[in-house]
Amino acid sequence: MAKPLTDQDKRKQISVRGLAGVENVADLKTNFNRHLHFTLVKDRNVATKRDYYFALANTVRDYLVGRWIRTQQHYYEKDPKRVYYLSLEFYMGRTLQNTMVNLALENACDEATYQLGLDMEELQDIEEDAGLGNGGLGRLAACFLDSMASLGLAAYGYGIRYEFGIFNQKIVNGWQVEEADDWLRYGNPWEKARPEYMRPVHFYGRVEHTADGVKWVDTQVVLALPYDTPVPGYRNNIVNTMRLWSAKAPCDFNLKDFNVGGYIQAVLDRNLAENISRVLYPNDNFFEGKELRLKQEYFVVAATLQDIIRRFKASKFGSTEFVAIQLNDTHPAMAIPELMRILVDMEKLSWEKAWDIVVRTCAYTNHTVLPEALERWPIDLFQNLLPRHLEIIYEINRRHLERITKLYPGDLDRLRRMSLIEEGDVKKINMAHLCIVGSHAVNGVARIHSEIIKNTCVSVKLTDKHFALPSWTPRTIMIGGKVSTTEGVYNLPTVFRSCLFNASQHDCPLRFQAAPGYHTAKMIIKLITSIGDIVNNDPVVGDRLKVIFLENYRVTLAEKVIPASDLSEQISTAGTEASGTGNMKFMLNGALTIGTMDGANVEMAEEAGEENLFIFGMRVEDVEALDKKGYDAVSYYNRIPELKQAMDQISGDTFSPGQPDLFKDLVNMLMHHDRFKVFADYEDYIKCQEKVSALYKNPKEWTKMVIHNIAGCGKFSSDRTISQYAREIWGMEPSLEKIAAPDDPR
Repeated sequence: MAKPLTDQDKRKQISVRGLAGVENVADLKTNFNRHLHFTLVKDRNVATKRDYYFALANTVRDYLVGRWIRTQQHYYEKDPKRVYYLSLEFYMGRTLQNTMVNLALENACDEATYQLGLDMEELQDIEEDAGLGNGGLGRLAACFLDSMASLGLAAYGYGIRYEFGIFNQKIVNGWQVEEADDWLRYGNPWEKARPEYMRPVHFYGRVEHTADGVKWVDTQVVLALPYDTPVPGYRNNIVNTMRLWSAKAPCDFNLKDFNVGGYIQAVLDRNLAENISRVLYPNDNFFEGKELRLKQEYFVVAATLQDIIRRFKASKFGSTEFVAIQLNDTHPAMAIPELMRILVDMEKLSWEKAWDIVVRTCAYTNHTVLPEALERWPIDLFQNLLPRHLEIIYEINRRHLERITKLYPGDLDRLRRMSLIEEGDVKKINMAHLCIVGSHAVNGVARIHSEIIKNTCVSVKLTDKHFALPSWTPRTIMIGGKVSTTEGVYNLPTVFRSCLFNASQHDCPLRFQAAPGYHTAKMIIKLITSIGDIVNNDPVVGDRLKVIFLENYRVTLAEKVIPASDLSEQISTAGTEASGTGNMKFMLNGALTIGTMDGANVEMAEEAGEENLFIFGMRVEDVEALDKKGYDAVSYYNRIPELKQAMDQISGDTFSPGQPDLFKDLVNMLMHHDRFKVFADYEDYIKCQEKVSALYKNPKEWTKMVIHNIAGCGKFSSDRTISQYAREIWGMEPSLEKIAAPDDPR
């Protein structure tokens, strides 16, 4: 326990910490002890630090609840247009600190815990990162929810309450080892179960066409149980809702089966249904065509649309113009055929009227054009799992192709390219095409990406609403990069060139972070750690250059790493990165960028001045020209001595003593199967790194560039982004008006 403070000490601390008043601290202490005793049933003799965290979290949550209820009352009374943001990921990180900041309670809580003899930072570190996302797509969604609340938009985030999040990453002997991310093992003080809003979701079955209409029958039912999490705006007393669905099996097994041994099996079979929300897939940029993934995607969409329609029917105005649905990538694409099924089969609207509602309601944000990330579901899987939706998609496609035929008569190749159904050995549904055809607005997450979509996507449904929407919020640190095939492979020349050929020029450590989930990325991690073993123990450069792999990269770690970094590498091959969100966070926190002219780097260079970034390598048009000419990696290998030496060392046993073939797959891929053309940018990258090294020795000039970057990053606020979404896509006007706090007598 800390020593008792005198009144003079208390007044001094309150003055220094800038508290609103002693009453806040006193109330917080009282509520803290109340939760410790009555919620956790503990006292100070037996309470653990985790108990203290939960007591503090519940205390802060108390300040949310009144505002949360009042916000929903406000929406009910005003009945504004509502936006529903559908995403399979919400990378929220920790909630406690963000909530304290948004409610202006951070200083008071800090003082209250200090007076209780506790350390605020220790308590914050106990909170688990919410296991609801694994990369930029999920972090973008989380920051958008934050901004929608701060801008006073009546918004709801809908997703899945994953029992296990992205794996916890450990590095053992240089290799990645995955451990389960059991983030809910101790409970979650921020969520509230809402069993009264549980909804049925159907799978399998068959379709009957009758005189009374179409019926989907003999289905298997899974129940969707919602859990609500408050999303507070920044000091405006508005608290929106993130509703996450958990899969539950229906209690329809018969007790009489117990006598014949079926009861036990029936109980065990419940797990199969509940697996839908069991685990988060560990990649947001790689498509895995598994039935469980499609089940997850339909599960969240089916439950969410039932919830939207329930709320819509209870609204005062009852106009579909008061509903907007934003699809975060293709994962929630099933919202389009599911809404058609509801409107046509259940509400008995004509196809034309239903389709008009769907298109005016839905909008789509595309996150990738990389083929390994594009969702293409086999027809056979759809026929088995969602037979009615397959019929609806076929009808959408038939009408779509009729329109294309009228516009381009006789152009069969165009019909093939624009079809929602891809022919081949296995027929597949192209979900990006479905999203484009079924949405009134389509955008990429950076301007260059939007232009690529315009030029390469094959639907004439595209509108003029293609604009740059990069995201950064000044109140919430967002997750940075990770190894993927693209960036991970591109990092290879970074590692071996910096470590082997230019080590003496670097006066600061190099850090490499990753959170991969597949073989190539794991081998890249092993290469990095193996190079690190050599460099870190080298008698000449070991004290001047360090290769440090920070394991288990996540939002909480990013909050520490990003502000501490001097140089941010954003090195995707031009035309392949949708946006990147880490680059903007590094920019705001004072790191300079070395990168290609891709994704949000393009707009960062415009805002800060290209001379204040270290830009290297091919532009999009250069990549296209090289594609036409033909990329020959071997020619670069033979022409550049340093590159040849590095590749030979990797393919030999320099970094893998006794295992000369350990990295042969990586070398073979770079030499003969590299669609990202790493070697083509190698020389320019090395020259650019030499500029970085020279400037880093001149702190005054380096700092000038840092200031230009920080001053130019205002555009990348997610508040600006969401304001643009609201006005140009959703037809809503952001509001900076505060609503009355619960204790306000007005």
